Amino acid sequence: MTFPYSLPELDLSAPFDRYRAVVLPEWIDPYGHMNMAVYVTVFDQGTEALCALLGVGPLYTEHELGMLFVLETHLTHVREVRLGAPLRVTSQILDHDAKRLHLFHHMYHCEEGWPVATNEVLMINVDYKTRRIVPWPDETMRRLGLMAAAHRALPRPENAGRVIGIKHRRQGSASRVTAAASKAGDVQK
Repeated sequence: MTFPYSLPELDLSAPFDRYRAVVLPEWIDPYGHMNMAVYVTVFDQGTEALCALLGVGPLYTEHELGMLFVLETHLTHVREVRLGAPLRVTSQILDHDAKRLHLFHHMYHCEEGWPVATNEVLMINVDYKTRRIVPWPDETMRRLGLMAAAHRALPRPENAGRVIGIKHRRQGSASRVTAAASKAGDVQK
């Protein structure tokens, strides 16, 4: 397939670092910081910037060629951001195959550089008309291969593949704390 639109020049920087945003008033929740749902929106916009470079961004769908569906996503919050905070999203290709793309994003405070959040996402390429999973267009696959090769030089993100859950103390240490508290008279029987 040849794209009926021109593609931007390929950016092989690692990580991909083009998306910027500013926390808007409508993004603020009753707690005075950016609402948790907006983190997904900002990361999605960062994904669109990368996908446009691959030829499968918004124009891909507007021209009724195909679309990307998300299979799985994982979001971690590191630090809150408030109204007017400048944001920067970087994207790293962790893996890809003929039909899927595995990305990892970092969100930073754009001016101060501290981490705000991370997002891991697995997506698939879908035909616009049949809504069935199909291989990437040839040019997308070529670009993915080149970008993925550049991104392989990056360390794997610490949170990549992270499983959500509550870390429990070992049984022995919790029992010692309870026993010590009992001796001190702090635990009622």
